[in-house]
Amino acid sequence: MSQEKLNETTLYGRIGGYEGISIFATKFLARLQTDRQLGRFWANRGSDGIARETLLLIDFLCANAGGPQAYNGRDMVSTHRGMGITESDWAIFFEHAAATMDALELGQRECDEIVALISSHKDDIIELSPPPIKRGATIERELT
Repeated sequence: MSQEKLNETTLYGRIGGYEGISIFATKFLARLQTDRQLGRFWANRGSDGIARETLLLIDFLCANAGGPQAYNGRDMVSTHRGMGITESDWAIFFEHAAATMDALELGQRECDEIVALISSHKDDIIELSPPPIKRGATIERELT
């Protein structure tokens, strides 16, 4: 596909290619990292880990937005397993995504496509809450 056609037809091209996605990802992650609730996910990460995560996010978004980059990171289930991401975290995540897209003055079509792209991974990212523990319940098991 020619560069001109890529720019017209893909989300990747319409939001500025690699540079546009890099700007979005960098600004978006900065917002997430400083959020009172979501900041816990980066609280004990070193700058090299955060830099790597930023590059992986850029590659993920580029690849899924129709760009030529390949995403070589882990799948979304493996990446987010054990993090304890909740519905509340998910909602705040999208508030920051919307604010970032607004700040970058992205068009409505592009915003809708970014939301759809990320939303398609919701079931892989949010962890179901464990069932409540019943106080006073007995555990029946075989002892061998």
